[in-house]
Amino acid sequence: MEGKTFAERLINWYTERKRDLPWRKTKDPYPVWLSEIILQQTRVDQGLPYWQRFVETYPSIHELANASEEKVMRLWQGLGYYSRARNLHATAKYIANELDGVFPSTYSEILKLKGIGPYTAAAIASICFDEPRPVVDGNVFRFASRYFGIESDISKASTRKEFEKILSEEISQAHPGTFNQAMMEFGATVCSPNPQCQECIFRMDCFAFQHKMQKSLPVKSGKTKVRDRHFHYIVFKNQDHFFLKERVDKDVWSGLFDFALIEGTAGEDEVMAEIQKSFDLSKPTLDDVSESFIHILSHQKIHATFYMVSISDDAAKTVSKKSSLKPYSAEEVLNLPKPKLIVNYLQRIGIT
Repeated sequence: MEGKTFAERLINWYTERKRDLPWRKTKDPYPVWLSEIILQQTRVDQGLPYWQRFVETYPSIHELANASEEKVMRLWQGLGYYSRARNLHATAKYIANELDGVFPSTYSEILKLKGIGPYTAAAIASICFDEPRPVVDGNVFRFASRYFGIESDISKASTRKEFEKILSEEISQAHPGTFNQAMMEFGATVCSPNPQCQECIFRMDCFAFQHKMQKSLPVKSGKTKVRDRHFHYIVFKNQDHFFLKERVDKDVWSGLFDFALIEGTAGEDEVMAEIQKSFDLSKPTLDDVSESFIHILSHQKIHATFYMVSISDDAAKTVSKKSSLKPYSAEEVLNLPKPKLIVNYLQRIGIT
């Protein structure tokens, strides 16, 4: 490959070695946009089946726009970062209703859409509309910082501009979308956190390889502190119905359904006392206390315990009156959009 540019070598590698992914076979912005939103904070192997279910259930922007939010959230269940699903749905409705179903075709216009930042806008603009805008995501930060020897702190917002400037000079003007996908693919599969340097076609030109700095690049200062939270879920059960509520506050899982919740470090006796006080129940029957479930979010570690409490018909009326909890059959519970933590518990008690 002597005499070839960085972009040409990279695209040649990509053409021969890329993974066979369905959204790479189209320039239609809808499936490409959908893939980019799903793959934010999500691995390809985890996101692929979700993408397939979305394009099968909602083959066009109009069909996604016409869906209920509850159904969209249910289809998204298990992916986490649920604001992505709400923004996806809101943007589909905006494009369908305000733009006559036509996806914007320039970086600047795509960037105006809800839930789309510089990375996603550049990806769509380059892949679908051949606009030479370089993408910068975690994989690109890693690959570019090592190859070009960029030692700026990627946790600083100003650093993105530095990477974009360098990559703007390298990007293929004829095939910007392929170049961007190749940058992401190379960072994901070769120049990974544990780089496969012996397989790397760029190692003889790579700053990090030459200076043995693979582990120190990219530079990223300070990790976000993870907060521990203790959830005590009260699973009220009346005959064959369970009581759940929709989370509506500005906290994790807004728009999803879970059980009555008491948060804080407390023992079983304290939890039972709080149930009696909060729901005006004189003698709640505790059927079961689960083992502790650990659920990891980006900045939070949730320790959850579930208390199965049987209540009478009269008590069920009191619970509904005292809270936003509503009774659902097991089948209805399965169809509600729920956090993965709740899904895991339901599977543990045989509701699948």
